[in-house]
Amino acid sequence: MKVRTRFAPSPTGFIHLGNIRSALYPWAFARSLQGDFILRIEDTDLERSSQAAVDVILEGMAWLGLNHDEGPYYQMQRMDRYKAVLADMQGQGLVYPCYMSVEELDTLRERQMAAKQKPRYDGTWRPEAGKQLPPVPEGVKPVLRFKNPQGGVVAWDDKVKGRIEIANDELDDLVIARPDGTPTYNFCVVVDDIDMAITHVIRGDDHVNNTPRQINIFRALGQEPPVYAHLPTVLNEQGEKMSKRNGAKPVTQYRDEGYLPDAMVNYLARLGWSHGDDEIFSRAQFLEWFDLDHLGRSAAQFDEAKLRWVNAQHLKAMADDALAPLVAEHLQKRGITADERLPRICALFKDRCDTTVALADWAAAFYADVTPQADERAQHITDAVKPALAALAVALADVAWDKAAIAGALKQVLAAHGLKMPQLAMPVRVLIMGTAQTPSLDAVLELHSRDTVLARLLKA
Repeated sequence: MKVRTRFAPSPTGFIHLGNIRSALYPWAFARSLQGDFILRIEDTDLERSSQAAVDVILEGMAWLGLNHDEGPYYQMQRMDRYKAVLADMQGQGLVYPCYMSVEELDTLRERQMAAKQKPRYDGTWRPEAGKQLPPVPEGVKPVLRFKNPQGGVVAWDDKVKGRIEIANDELDDLVIARPDGTPTYNFCVVVDDIDMAITHVIRGDDHVNNTPRQINIFRALGQEPPVYAHLPTVLNEQGEKMSKRNGAKPVTQYRDEGYLPDAMVNYLARLGWSHGDDEIFSRAQFLEWFDLDHLGRSAAQFDEAKLRWVNAQHLKAMADDALAPLVAEHLQKRGITADERLPRICALFKDRCDTTVALADWAAAFYADVTPQADERAQHITDAVKPALAALAVALADVAWDKAAIAGALKQVLAAHGLKMPQLAMPVRVLIMGTAQTPSLDAVLELHSRDTVLARLLKA
């Protein structure tokens, strides 16, 4: 049996990290077993669904490299299929029309709650042998309800939560088509999973309550349900469920903030799965190691400081030639065009950075004017050091433009003015880079053009 998984987001808001983790695991499971990964857009909520939300889903998945083999399928384009299945179910007596109004349902629930009973539909319109149904009210369009099995249990072995059993008598007869004939979520999902031959459903545990209902519909349609794995919630840094209401950011914002897709995959993978104590791993290692047996049972909490640390490790390990184009994109947004020096600039500064945006901040000093902070300038560019700065400009005007010659010029000026390296290096850094803290000064100066260095020194 070929493994087939799916990610089925609802485009009713932007996709955040808690959502995208529910795409990462089924993608990884399919890839690790040479299976298929299907993307399905569940867009039946017409009032809240938007193309903008679909675009963020597609952009976010593309950025993270979560490529799908089929889709995206859109549920709104499959309405004829759902209605055909509904008609078949009606013909087999698996569903029935229910004319109970919303007001009647509300009254029923209030009565049940007053009696400390679980509020649920009581089967008034469910046809049974020898049962007299109420007269059909005039001008009322019915909903269609699924005849849930009575007695016994519905059970499954969840790959995260273990064995789950629900008594069928706890489940009322689910509405699977609205008065206008449009099918409801739980029904559409089952038809989709059957048609798309889904073998494993890996999704958030907010769907656990839907699962017994869906399993009963599967079996009514003569199909065995897929294997289920219900993932614990991702919490935000305040310990609340991650959501846009609680400050979650769109996935694409992390791209814009300079995070690397492989680092994000690494971090997200650890939000609910582990491979021993391994914290940092490549995408290839993740796919080699991933299975459903090591999914965590406890809610995972997002930690932006940890994400930044993971990103910094990936950034340091990344080849300079691969890093440079990402940094160039950020520079381009600032109106700066990089050149062939950029890979070497990345090599020099990447150990100091946790995002490509931070790396672009350093790189910008090589392509655009810098303005030192007033306090740093006042602290380091003193009258006492200005003669040495002028002398350095003279010394650098004629030397070969490489690290060794630049280092020689620095030593010459230090000796002539009786200074120690920090007394000269910090003022030079402030003038050249806008800050007193940089990597080795000769390496920094070599990556600038001679003209830029001389012009900035003369601004002392």
